[in-house]
Amino acid sequence: MNEPHNRPFAQSAEENKQAILQALRPYLKGRVLEIGSGTGQHAVYFASQMPQLHWQTSDLESSHAGIHAWIEAAGLDNLSPPLLLDVLDSWPAELYDTVYTANTFHIMDDNAVARCIEGCGACLQPQGHLAVYGPFNYEGQFTSDSNARFDAMLKSTGQGGGIKDFKWLDTLAQAAGMVLEADIEMPANNRSLIWKKRTL
Repeated sequence: MNEPHNRPFAQSAEENKQAILQALRPYLKGRVLEIGSGTGQHAVYFASQMPQLHWQTSDLESSHAGIHAWIEAAGLDNLSPPLLLDVLDSWPAELYDTVYTANTFHIMDDNAVARCIEGCGACLQPQGHLAVYGPFNYEGQFTSDSNARFDAMLKSTGQGGGIKDFKWLDTLAQAAGMVLEADIEMPANNRSLIWKKRTL
């Protein structure tokens, strides 16, 4: 793989990719839809480490050029160019075995998160998994001082972002036909939440 001289690069994605893969490996199966692929770094790493998967990237159009650059440099047969996916509007018609998203919910407003979870439930195969990585609150409380500061910074932008509460997310997931299967502690005060789509 070429060095990322002309590709977008997120240091956090580089630092957390191994820990996330280790936590999610049991739940990543078959056809995977990644929501908010960002730079494309996670997609390339996960697809390279699990060649049995077919990894479908997606994001808003503004991120597509960078994702394309990572995919082209990787040259992997099991990694597809990004779909245009706006959680408020455009969802794929296909069904997936796994839906994965990292560090997206805290930059969305509440309506976007609700629509995202609803869309995930709709495009998952029965017994498929939704895996969500990021910071979350519990019982309305921050899990660390750094998360509280991060939340304040997100809210200061006035764009509706902020750390979301686990119970609210779980209620939305249940309404979308999913049940919680795992809540995994991750480094840097993050979590990996895993929901499973109920059998019809």
